[in-house]
Amino acid sequence: EIKNLIEKEDLTLKQPPKQSAAKITRAQIQEETERRNAAAAAALKKKEPLTHINQPLEENINRVQVDGFEARSITEAISILSTNDVDDDKHPERRMKAAYAAFEAANFPRIKAENPTLRMSQLKQILNKDWMRSP
Repeated sequence: EIKNLIEKEDLTLKQPPKQSAAKITRAQIQEETERRNAAAAAALKKKEPLTHINQPLEENINRVQVDGFEARSITEAISILSTNDVDDDKHPERRMKAAYAAFEAANFPRIKAENPTLRMSQLKQILNKDWMRSP
C-alpha cells in the first residue's frame, strides 16, 4: 500500500517536461514586421483624404447679426460686440489726483508727527515717496 502511494506521488512529481516555444528566426521576425507595415500602409491608403468637400460648411461669422443690430463701421462693430457695460474712464488723471489728495490727508499727520522739524516741502517729498511705494 505504501509502495502504491509512493508510486502515485512520484508520477505526480515527475510530469513530462514542458515543451519550450519554438524559436523564431530573424527572417520570420522581419517577415512579420513587413506584413504589419503592409497592413498599416493599406489602411492609410483606404482612408479618404480630408478635403474641403468632405468638411461641413461653417457659418460665416462676418455676416452674423447680433440681436438684429447692424454695424457699418469698426467702432459700431466694437460697441455691438463688446460685453462690458462699464463706461470708459474719461478722466483717469482726476481720479488719480483725488486718490493722492485722500492719501495725503490720511498720512500727512502721521509724517508730521514723525518728523516735526522738517519743512512742508520736505514733508511733501516724503509723502510722494510713500505714495510711489504704496500699491
